[in-house]
Amino acid sequence: MNRSEREATVRRIMEQTPPRVPPELYADVVRRGGRLLRRRTLARRLLWLLLCAACVAFTVWALAARP
Repeated sequence: MNRSEREATVRRIMEQTPPRVPPELYADVVRRGGRLLRRRTLARRLLWLLLCAACVAFTVWALAARP
C-alpha cells in the first residue's frame, strides 16, 4: 500500500459517520471521565506540593550549610 492509497483509505474512514454510542454507556463514560479528571487534578496538586516541599527543604539546607 503506497502513500496515496493510505491517504485515500484514511479519508474514506474519516468521512464515514462515527458509530452511535448506546445511551446507557454515556453515563458510565461521563462518570469515568470525571474520575479520571479528579485523579489527574489530585496527582498534579500532589506533585506541586512535593516540588514546593523540595524547594523549602533545599532553602533550609542551603541556609543551614553556609560555606
